[in-house]
Formats: sequence, structure tokens, C-alpha cells
Amino acid sequence: MMRTGVVEGTPKVADYNPATLFNNIVRRNMHTKFRVVQAALVVQDILSLILSFALAYNIRFIAPTTTLFDPTAVNDVNFYIRFMVILVPVWVGVFFIFRLYDPTVLFGGLREYANIFNGCTAGFMLVIFAGYVDPSLVLARAWLIIAWVFAIALIMTERFTFRRLIYWLRSRGHFMSPAYIVGANAEGIAIAEQLMSSSAAGVNIIGFLDDGISPGEEVLPGVVVHGPTSRAETLVQRFGIERLIVATSGIHRENMVDLFRRFVNSSDVTMWLSSGMYEILTTGVQIQDVGSVPMVSVNRVRLTGVNIVLKALIDYLGAILGLIALSPLFLFIAITMKFTDPGPIVYRRRVVGVGGKEFDAFKFRTMVVNSKEVLEELLARDPHARDEYNKYYKLKEDPRITKVGAFLRKTSIDELPQLINVLRGEMSIVGPRMITMEEVEKYGKWGLNLHTVKPGITGLWQVAGRSELTYEERVRLDMNYIRNYSIWIDLQIVVQTIPAVLMSKGAY
Repeated sequence: MMRTGVVEGTPKVADYNPATLFNNIVRRNMHTKFRVVQAALVVQDILSLILSFALAYNIRFIAPTTTLFDPTAVNDVNFYIRFMVILVPVWVGVFFIFRLYDPTVLFGGLREYANIFNGCTAGFMLVIFAGYVDPSLVLARAWLIIAWVFAIALIMTERFTFRRLIYWLRSRGHFMSPAYIVGANAEGIAIAEQLMSSSAAGVNIIGFLDDGISPGEEVLPGVVVHGPTSRAETLVQRFGIERLIVATSGIHRENMVDLFRRFVNSSDVTMWLSSGMYEILTTGVQIQDVGSVPMVSVNRVRLTGVNIVLKALIDYLGAILGLIALSPLFLFIAITMKFTDPGPIVYRRRVVGVGGKEFDAFKFRTMVVNSKEVLEELLARDPHARDEYNKYYKLKEDPRITKVGAFLRKTSIDELPQLINVLRGEMSIVGPRMITMEEVEKYGKWGLNLHTVKPGITGLWQVAGRSELTYEERVRLDMNYIRNYSIWIDLQIVVQTIPAVLMSKGAY
């Protein structure tokens, strides 16, 4: 639960009081927390490096594998211990250079892992360079290579584990930075909703600053406007605010420049500026200098760089293995359908993909051939069914579904032919729910974002209740997935899909 506070004189009572104000500011100070995290990471990295060097020495000189290497190499354990005493702090220094303790890089997933690889490789190259400068420095090359591999693996594992711990603590309200959203317009509200839905971001939205809304007015449930930007310094000090997140479309330019002037040199408060394009928040933007002028460019798609490669690897490898393993099941289903309900085995549903391009998504047919006429007749005579269909776009007691189709839907087997769509590059194994062109309108201002990511066979809607969710909840989950995409979320959804399918919750 996000903590919120309000200004003095409003109907709500702030959860901060003067007696604890100073202690709260000190305890929540961003720099203090970062120093603690930084110190913990330095200690962990030192231990990981020591363990890496020790394991490499064991493999090279002690374990049975030692026979695989050059027997003439220097194996004086005291020499390697003395060398490690020098090498460990040097590598930690290299890690500082590669920003492995920088708050803008920490807990950043692939970017942090890339810096770990580059930092360890730079340390490795320093040792090689030192050997050229000082010929008396003779090391077993196998030891150095093994140590380099272990260092990368152990530090990546250590950072991954530490990140999970921080995310777990943040989900319980710890290691959160109190923040104001400056500008309570549509963009500011969208930013607040996104940050409040993702505790892993480490931002605790305390309230809004806005020049056009009265203090105390509730903008989101439990989150109110604290005051105008002219009172920013007083309110920031009172509530221990560490971040000012400016919705650039919700504040006058003069006020934004004045706000920047007042806080630009503050060591306690960081200012973040939004792109001013809340409709495309999920696609991501990049900043680049063009003729010394900072320009914001919008990413054509949500995923870039290494993420695209890893996503494609998971999709194509998973689709190939899945189709091979499931081919006997597909044959059995096809034969059963032919004998029980003559008609097409595969149903082609016209849906929207990347760039708004439509394609046919394959499914095992689960409805009678004249399903459209059956539905129209039912909705015309049954108001309860009509209300249910308008709300969920599905019916629990659907007369269109065949006997075999009911089983296929209950077990989600009807979706498996979409592995072919994955191989064709039209879908992903994990992604937003596939929808028709008519349904895009229901996504409102967020509809544009659906064009940036391939729809998925499974996704957050699959593990969160499927057909039991309202349409608004499905939209929210789709946007949540697109905004917070990572390989780890994909893997987590795949794992959670298994029990969701076995329990058949929300499947009909």
C-alpha cells in the first residue's frame, strides 16, 4: 500500500506529524539508503571475487581437472593469495568505473548484467596488460580464464538475488523514495498509476503538486493535491520528498523552469521530467543530442536491443519444441473432432498484431459452425446473457460451444495451434491478449500501445483469472505487461500459466 499525505487544513489527516518529521526525513533520505545498498554490494562483490579466484585455483591446481592443464605453471598458493589481495580491490575499482554502483544502473536488469560482463572483462584485460608490462608476473592462463568466467557468473547471480531481495522489501514498503507528481492532468495521473502499480520501481507517490487544483482535492483514491508549485520547497521538506516527477504537459513552462532552478542543485531531491506523451508511455523513448540540442525520439516498438534477441529465442525455440512434442495430441484432437462434429478443425480468428496489422490467429474450433447466428438469437431473447456478453465478451453458459470444444477450452488446448503463429512471427508465447480490430476502440488512449508488442498465447490475463476478469481489468493487465516487460516477467508468467491451466480457473 502506497503511503499518502495531505497538506495542513485539508479534511484528511496526514500520517506525518512534527514529532517524527525529522526522523522520517533522515531515515528515508535517498543518499543514506543508497550508501547502505552500495556498501552491501561492494562487500558482496568482494566475496564473489574471492570465491571466484579460489574456485579457479582449486580447478586449475587441486581438483582432478588439473591434469588437463600445463603442469609447468606456477602453483604457489601464497603467490596467488598475495596477488588476489591486490587484484580484488583493483577489480572493485573497475566496477566503479563501469557504474556497477551507480543508482541509475542498479537493479536495471540486462543493462546491469552487461556492465558486469564489461567490468569483469576489463579487469581480466588489466591483468594481461600487467603481465606484458612486468614479465616477472607469471600466472597460469587457465586460472585467469576460469576466474574470469566464475566472476561473471557469481556476480550476476549475486546481483540477481540482491535485486529480488530489494523488490521483495519494496513490495512491503521498504526502500521506497517518497515522491510528488507535479501536474495533476491526464499525463500526471497516468504516471502516478503506473508507478503505484509497480512497487519494484521504488517510488512512493505521496501526492500531487498542481497550480490549478485546490489543495486537498483527491486526484486518485487516497492521493490528493498538496499545493501549488510555489510551495514546493516547504512541502518537500515537510514530507521528506526525494523525487519530483514532472508531468511536462501539466505545468506551465515558466513554473517548470522556476521549479528546476530551485531544485537543480539540491542534493536531497531529484527531478524527473516526463516525455509529455502519456499516450505512448509504454513504447519508451530515447534522448539524443542533435546539434547540441537534446531531442526525444519515440521507440517504434517497446522492445529493443538484447531484449529482442532473448524474446525471439524464447519464442521460436519454444514454438518448435512445443509443436514437435504436441503433434500426437494435435492428431488425436483432429480425428476426434472429425467424428464428433464435422466441420473445420481449425478456426481462424482475425486479430490485430504489431503495427496494427491484422492476421489470422489459429485455434482449434470449439463452437458450432453457425455460431454467429446462435449468438445473435440468444442475445436478442435473453437480457441477462446480453449483459454478461457486453461486460466480459464471453458467456459462461454458451450454447455455441461443442462438447469437444468445452474440454478444449477448459484445458486451454484450443490455443495451442497459435504456436504456428509464433513461428510465423505474428505472436509471442507471452504477450498481451489478442483482440480484434473492433476491440481496439475499448482500449481508448492506450490502443496505440497494442501495436508495439506481439499478442501472446499466454499473459497476465491468463494467470490472473482469464474470463472472470472484466474487460477493464484485462486492459489494465495488458498495459501493465507492456510497461513492465522483461525476460524475467515472461518466464514468471510461463511458470504461473501451468497451475492456472491445471486448475482451469476462469476458463470457459
